[in-house]
Amino acid sequence: MHDRNLSRRTLLTATAVAAGAVATTALPALAAPTAVSSGTKDRLKRLISRMSIEEKVGQLFVMRVYGHSATDPDQADIDLNLEEMGVRNAAELIAEYHVGGIIYFAWAHNTRDPEQIAGLSNGIQRAALDQRNPVPLLISTDQEHGIVARVGKPATLMPGAMALGAGGSASAARRAAQIAGGELAAMGIVQNYAPVADVNINPANPVIGVRSFGADPAAVARMVAAQVKGYQSAGIAATSKHFPGHGDTTVDSHTGIPVITHTRQEWEEIDAPPFRAAIAAGIDSIMTAHIQFPALDASNDPATLSRPILTGILREELGYDGVVVTDALNMEGVREKYGDHRVPVLALLAGVDQLLNPPDLAVAWNGVLDAVRSGEITEDRLDESILRIFLLKEKLGLFRDPFVPQREVGRRVGTPAHLAAADRIAERTTTLLTNPDGLLPLSRRSHREVLVVGADPASPSGTTGPPTAVLAAAFGEVGFTATALSTGTAPSSAKITEAVAAAQGKDVVVVGTYNVSATSSQRTLVARLVATGVPVVALAIRNPYDIARLDGVAAALAAYSWTDVEMRAAVRVIAGHADPRGRLPVPVQRADDPSQVLFPVGHGLSYP
Repeated sequence: MHDRNLSRRTLLTATAVAAGAVATTALPALAAPTAVSSGTKDRLKRLISRMSIEEKVGQLFVMRVYGHSATDPDQADIDLNLEEMGVRNAAELIAEYHVGGIIYFAWAHNTRDPEQIAGLSNGIQRAALDQRNPVPLLISTDQEHGIVARVGKPATLMPGAMALGAGGSASAARRAAQIAGGELAAMGIVQNYAPVADVNINPANPVIGVRSFGADPAAVARMVAAQVKGYQSAGIAATSKHFPGHGDTTVDSHTGIPVITHTRQEWEEIDAPPFRAAIAAGIDSIMTAHIQFPALDASNDPATLSRPILTGILREELGYDGVVVTDALNMEGVREKYGDHRVPVLALLAGVDQLLNPPDLAVAWNGVLDAVRSGEITEDRLDESILRIFLLKEKLGLFRDPFVPQREVGRRVGTPAHLAAADRIAERTTTLLTNPDGLLPLSRRSHREVLVVGADPASPSGTTGPPTAVLAAAFGEVGFTATALSTGTAPSSAKITEAVAAAQGKDVVVVGTYNVSATSSQRTLVARLVATGVPVVALAIRNPYDIARLDGVAAALAAYSWTDVEMRAAVRVIAGHADPRGRLPVPVQRADDPSQVLFPVGHGLSYP
């Protein structure tokens, strides 16, 4: 625990100093709000005035629903919908609760393939337009890319945020978002909960990590602005998250309530710049964080429920008047202090517009309805949020035509041009950390026989996986003979012995490591492989900090994710088919003395 706190303070101090040096020059000016005609506002206000209180309350909710079809899901999904929401399908959910949005998840069986997704989206919009007051829905998902994405192959999967941060190219980040946004739009998904605007200055952060562009606030701000422009140029709404900043936590807000101990000045220098940049870039929506931030609100309410943070800072100080959406309301970080019927009420009073995925929709919906009927929430307050939501729906063209041409999905999603662009973007992200004896790039003449071992975590984002198999196949494609052996994230003694035996007669071993801790048996695996005398190349397939706990390797690289596109890019770098161009977007500290930086931000080797 002492090392973790020291590590955090070291990073905080270093980052604050760096940020302070650029804070007065790097923060972009706030953008003027997009002009909306008075006629458009009046038309939307007339629509709102015709709605019942129940319809208005429903418009504030964005809800999950199980099934691949809006009207005819599988029986198992019907059963889940009945159990959790008392409805059979998406169409019944819309009719019963008048929800304003639906969020897609792979685990809810919403995202089987692109054409099916487009059909589901069209079915949802048909159900919405079939209501007494027809209002199209905002269909959303978490398509961050990297380790968090809900739509997998054959859609194009881009490098994640920290990989893009390592690439350092704002134009590449914008292009990635533009391609990804266009594919989402083709499937009828119009609101993406990306990009992440958190500045990850805590190596122990269990929930953000490689989902962040890095530890330098100015660099993160630049990448966030680029992705906002990319997504929104593709015709969908981007969402920067998690306000006021989730980058310095050691608690996962899915399971507990993190506390951010930054001072107000540290927040200004470290956490605020990416959100200012998002607002300047015209961000359509901002997601709240279920975190306590005592320097911003002494009440210790979660930021999602904090009027000083959401209205006082976000609305009034930063001048943001777009849509504010909560992080998921079924997360423990927002449920610890208040009951599920009070959480949505307090969020609305704090300044929120959209209430995302409560654990029990009936409880949350009735909680808000009761608060309106009692006068705790005024109808004017409801109308204020609904108008913001309707203005976004208007901007996205949903009132004109919410449907997508299902037959065109195959020509717009996962195209050869998009896949090639993903490979090109990924190729500049792999970071070469060490190469003391010049083993890399590998020569096929001297190191043709490759053993690939290591962690095989569940494949993210619907990619092919497992990573050892993807790496081995990629080596084969560039002329090597490669064998894959999965040893897992916690290799047993028997598995380590098997790997050591498999290394015999090989020219090189590539080990995919995954968040190596002080006590991880991955360290034993690497040490035993090094002891064989066969050169060992360590490839960090998630957090780039692994090298600090590995001794004796012939070379080390960071890939920032174990998606196929990043694994293939890493192999091309190892094999010399691409130059290592990635540079660390976060510092790597010494394991034995976290006050010392082993590799600073910007570190990355090149080939001669």
